[in-house]
Formats: sequence, structure tokens, C-alpha cells
Amino acid sequence: MLKAGARQSAVARELNVHHSVIHRLWNHYQRDQSARRRRESGRRRITTTADDRYLLQCARCRRTLTASQLTSQFSSAAGRPISRQTV
Repeated sequence: MLKAGARQSAVARELNVHHSVIHRLWNHYQRDQSARRRRESGRRRITTTADDRYLLQCARCRRTLTASQLTSQFSSAAGRPISRQTV
């Protein structure tokens, strides 16, 4: 919208956000040529949320499985290894 020539205040009203949000995002876009958010701090995740759901479902269905067994089951299903600590 801003590239098309709309004013920041008009965009803010249209999106129902404060004008400072639009101002900050526009400055960030002009500086980095991207409106993406910064990388989050901390360690990168090994499993996705879908992987987490799958592991939880497996653990609930078969309550007697150990972490090693869950790890091997996940690795065979997903095709990539994870550690017992991850499970």
C-alpha cells in the first residue's frame, strides 16, 4: 500500500494498527528490503510443531514406549534422526 503511494496514517487506519507500527515496518523494509522479523534468539528448534504433535500422539497411544523407542519410531516415519533428549 505504501509502495502504491498511500499515506502511513491511511494504511494504519485500514489495518487497524497504530501509526508507529506502520512507520517502524516501513523503515525496516526500506533499510533491509524485507519486512521479515528478526531471527529469534536462542537455540534453533530441531522438530517442527507437526513433529511435536506426532510424537505426542505416539506417546499417548502407546504409553509404555521408552524415549529410545519413540526416537526410532519417529526417525523411521520422518526420515531424519532426533535424540532421546529431544523426545
